[in-house]
Amino acid sequence: MTTDHGYPAVRMYIAGEWCQGATGSTAPIVNPATEEVIGEVPLATAADLDRALDAAREGFRIWRATPVTRRTAILHAAAGLIAERAADLGRISTLEQGKPLAESTGEAHRTAETLRWHADDARRAYGRIIPSDPGTVLTVRREPIGPVAAFVPWNFPVGGPNRKISSALAAGCPLVLKASEETPATAMELVRCYADAGLPAGVLNLVFGEPAEVSAHLIASPVVRLVAFTGSVPVGKLLAARAGQVMKPSLMELGGHAPVIVCADADPVTAARRSARAKFVNAGQVCTSPSRFLVHESLVEEFTAEFVKAAEAVVVGDGREPATTMGPLANARRLTSLERLTADAVARGATVRTGGARPERPGYFFAPTVLTDVPPDAELLREEPFGPIAPIVPFTGLDEALATANALPYGLAAYGFTSSAATAERLSDALEAGILSLNHCGGSVHEAPSGGVKDSGYGREGGPEALDAYLVTKRVSHLLAP
Repeated sequence: MTTDHGYPAVRMYIAGEWCQGATGSTAPIVNPATEEVIGEVPLATAADLDRALDAAREGFRIWRATPVTRRTAILHAAAGLIAERAADLGRISTLEQGKPLAESTGEAHRTAETLRWHADDARRAYGRIIPSDPGTVLTVRREPIGPVAAFVPWNFPVGGPNRKISSALAAGCPLVLKASEETPATAMELVRCYADAGLPAGVLNLVFGEPAEVSAHLIASPVVRLVAFTGSVPVGKLLAARAGQVMKPSLMELGGHAPVIVCADADPVTAARRSARAKFVNAGQVCTSPSRFLVHESLVEEFTAEFVKAAEAVVVGDGREPATTMGPLANARRLTSLERLTADAVARGATVRTGGARPERPGYFFAPTVLTDVPPDAELLREEPFGPIAPIVPFTGLDEALATANALPYGLAAYGFTSSAATAERLSDALEAGILSLNHCGGSVHEAPSGGVKDSGYGREGGPEALDAYLVTKRVSHLLAP
């Protein structure tokens, strides 16, 4: 069933059944490009969450005993359905999150590839045999940790939930997934791909609800063995503390404030073009988005001019329009935050080179913005903007730039531009980040690990490391009978 907006009726998925929830309580879903209410999301009660937990407990018994060849086949079938339904997933994602259709559809196709990678990783959860005394067999085995409580935000409505789902299922773990109430239909249709691929009931459960209540209930449950979260640093610290109180491990992919260092030997035009392209993807609402541009003083004017040119070429509009290259912010909260950060920087002496305000139109739009003369005490240089704002700051020496880049408590992503192999190695060694890209601003890839250091979290998603959090290591020492 769909609404007049072509938006599906949202349901939760518990124990293999699509359901409204015990009380029928809902919250509105808003199209950020128009500010229109396009649907309602059901909110789980404690009884709904308990049903999901019971289903996950039974799902663990079934899924861990499912032969790896069968598990892999189901996951590959789900990947095929995601790719087949990419256009519809993209359309729904754009309706509720706002990003351009090309970005939304591309995200769905990348999600299918990520799932294929992790499906094959299910065959590579190797243990080992350790040489030991005669008559003893000493082995190390890797086994699924158990049911997972997973929490994901709204900025990547297809890829975000799938990073948790695909890794957990490949490892043999069931999930209770709490997806964002702002992008629920995309998560629902993603889960439908798994259900239609033949995933047993109870192995994947989808709920929505009041975030603090849902997280407290799920984390406290003895059924849950791992907490996996992507989101802000403050919320991540809260959930990690709750998990620690009940002695549960957690996987935390938190925010950052990614520096870009443009060295004196870099090409400023190329660096500006590549940086700007990455800055305005998803309207800057990316945890790894470049957000502090530290440019050598000899290049700063040329870099800035090219960055401004790129910003002014961005076509801001409804993501459903073919010409649009940047959609709205996902919600009114982001708009308020960007207005506050911009006003603070300007009040402290920053210069707006382009943008800096909300366009005169409905929707949560904010113009691509470039600021210069930004003083060190501006909130924008300390707080992750999570939006299309680019502060450009000149530096004199590389030591100064590295000190500035590493000064914050975050360490998710960092970027550098240089034509020197020696300087590239210095950046690689000195930058405090879990993800570093040199001479480009590339995002996460499924074949390599992503994750942060310091306040940006712990654990890794992607690559062979993606399954680590979902597996426990068991040592078995077997004394053979005489």
